[in-house]
Amino acid sequence: MISDRMKKGFTKAAHRSLLKATGLSHEMIEKRPIIGIANSYNDIIPGHIHLDKITKAVREGILMAGGTPLEFGVIGVCDGIAMNHIGMKYSLGSRECIADSIEIMAMAHAFDGIALVTNCDKITPGMMIAAARLNIPSIIVSGGPMLAGEYNNCGLGVDKLFEAGPAAQAGKISREELLAMENATCPGAGSCAGLYTANSMNCLSEALGLALPFNGTTPAVMADRIRLSRESGRQVVEMVRKNIRPRDILIREAFENAVAVDMAIGGSSNTALHIPAIAHYAGIDLRLKDLNVIAGRTPHLCHLAPAGNFHMQDLHKAGGIPAVMNELSRKKLLSEKPVTVLGSSIKNYYKNACRTNDEVIRPLENPRHADGGLAVLTGNLAPEGSIVKQAAVDPKMMKSSGKAKVFSSEEDAVAAILGKKIKKGDVIVIRYEGPKGGPGMREMLTPTAAIAGIGLDKDVALITDGRFSGATRGSSIGHISPEAAEGGPIAAVKDGDIIDIDIAARTINLRVSEEEIKNRLSKIGTFIPKIKTGYMARYAKMVSSADRGAVFES
Repeated sequence: MISDRMKKGFTKAAHRSLLKATGLSHEMIEKRPIIGIANSYNDIIPGHIHLDKITKAVREGILMAGGTPLEFGVIGVCDGIAMNHIGMKYSLGSRECIADSIEIMAMAHAFDGIALVTNCDKITPGMMIAAARLNIPSIIVSGGPMLAGEYNNCGLGVDKLFEAGPAAQAGKISREELLAMENATCPGAGSCAGLYTANSMNCLSEALGLALPFNGTTPAVMADRIRLSRESGRQVVEMVRKNIRPRDILIREAFENAVAVDMAIGGSSNTALHIPAIAHYAGIDLRLKDLNVIAGRTPHLCHLAPAGNFHMQDLHKAGGIPAVMNELSRKKLLSEKPVTVLGSSIKNYYKNACRTNDEVIRPLENPRHADGGLAVLTGNLAPEGSIVKQAAVDPKMMKSSGKAKVFSSEEDAVAAILGKKIKKGDVIVIRYEGPKGGPGMREMLTPTAAIAGIGLDKDVALITDGRFSGATRGSSIGHISPEAAEGGPIAAVKDGDIIDIDIAARTINLRVSEEEIKNRLSKIGTFIPKIKTGYMARYAKMVSSADRGAVFES
């Protein structure tokens, strides 16, 4: 076992003594596999406030299976709380920091396996990256989704509240109504109730085979969540005994399956950032533009918030991700080749699953849309690609043209929106917010929510080299690659330029000649970093473009 390097032999007496100082017995050290538990519990993130209980159940499962659990802490950023201020610059950057810290702990302490207790936006992909890099037996254990709030007898997710603020500022709703919504939207523990980034990635942990079935959809408050966590603890010990490792699971077909499920459920556009990144660290080259092939053959079956009125609890009741996968398998849209944390084919996850609600999970013969929930657009404005959650775009905005209104920061764009300087038909361009330019590629939920809050979401498009929250809806096109800070064409856009967007045709173009674009770019000076010291300054020097998943180059 890996842990033998720290516990076996005469020269390891001091090591054993130090472990015994923690309360471990000789048998727990010498005769059992050592299983690390990466616990991202904290008091800040609603999706993580209960992870102490989840971790306790994982610990119990490890002990029941004959392993020795050793728990350590992991940082986490709440994207909602970090939104629309400098804190959001640190969110995406935390993904690599999380992966690095887990790698450090696992290598320094010679874990035989690791249980990764997670839930929210960058924590889950950060832990998946750690699993891919470490390649020791690993299992993802999420804390589960929050129940939807309720207001005026309607289900409510945090996306509606982000839109309600600008609506109140514009006088469309009262302050009293805003406060009532604020008090009702987030009823307790769990990752926010819609198919935002956290829940999208936790669902895809199942599709990748890195977690047990229903890891993505079992609500945080259900006893089933505790049982699932305990069983995950048992299973990681079994993985150590059978030597089932992440790179046995994370083959190319597993990523293709995950993308297919993502397209079927209409997941967050951020998955187009995280899935290529996890693939990169697993040694597989998967780029943004590769997603279009899978999107083109995969129907969109689910209509969850923010695009629709259903929430994660509804998807769970309807059969969860196994039911979605079983439906896709009817037309051979999934590969049966990948194995899972159970050590058997992914088919065993879904072969007996069934849909219990034809509206929450549509049959293949009656999809929400004929192709996937996400679309990758390319053109002279985004040569390496861009991403849009087409499932959340109003039909009349699927093809549009408009005059550019250009901003070099999110703050300037929000001020213009709330200042009523944006008109119907405009295309808002927010640049220098990419991985390097931001730095950190901030989510643009505030401007998109502001647009929706003032009633322009069906009339105005927004494009950026930054990214969008999973709670974003409307014609919001992100991940423009190359980014402005790397001399991408988005840096050449001027106020009044016409931008043509055709989501069905997968194109986004600036109605300016290639010669003129080159001429404009040649006159732009060297980009000056916005943060010059600390972690994000180092991050900006190392991070790649969005089409590669914003991974570190080395």
